[in-house]
Amino acid sequence: MTTTAATSREPIVLAIVEALSGVLGRPLADVTEETRLFEDLNLDSTSVLGLLMALEDSLGMEVDPEALEQHHLESVGALTDFVVEHSTQR
Repeated sequence: MTTTAATSREPIVLAIVEALSGVLGRPLADVTEETRLFEDLNLDSTSVLGLLMALEDSLGMEVDPEALEQHHLESVGALTDFVVEHSTQR
């Protein structure tokens, strides 16, 4: 991964962690790209919807629900990859 790619991912990872913190109602200081959304953070379908809406608001983008698959929600890094590849600007 190049420095530019790493730099462009960082704000997205931070936005995801901030959105997760808001959805879950607790600080998440130790979340990394390897953190698993369901196993480690106990997300459920309702919190996933809240997470996606929060990301749309904070990143100024729209998530195409047709493109979102289960493997995109395995970890913070997988969701970051999805956002980088599939988001469309409003």
